[in-house]
Amino acid sequence: MTFTVTCADRDGGATCLRLAGELDLSTAPELNAAIDRLIGAGERRLLVDLTELTFCDSTGIAAFVRGDNRVAADGGWLRLTGATGRVDRVLQVTGLAEVLRYDPGRADPTTRSAG
Repeated sequence: MTFTVTCADRDGGATCLRLAGELDLSTAPELNAAIDRLIGAGERRLLVDLTELTFCDSTGIAAFVRGDNRVAADGGWLRLTGATGRVDRVLQVTGLAEVLRYDPGRADPTTRSAG
């Protein structure tokens, strides 16, 4: 299965990253690169929509933590939304849901390319 990251603006000034597919060792660098580009462009509030993410391993979890640490260093935040099934379970079991103030509600911004 392929992995995609798309970006969208959201009301309130946050930028939404919409993930689809499987986030694992081979695809986490793509998420890290997208987060790095956004931070480099001055974005400090990132909402990560996991509605279409079907799998997330420990490398994906590390990418979320890394992204949060990067934006938090500049006074920003990274939040997660929309996880279902196994991805939701991983967030709950690891405690990441609480740390990143996970909100199960779906983000609904207008999509644009992350690259």
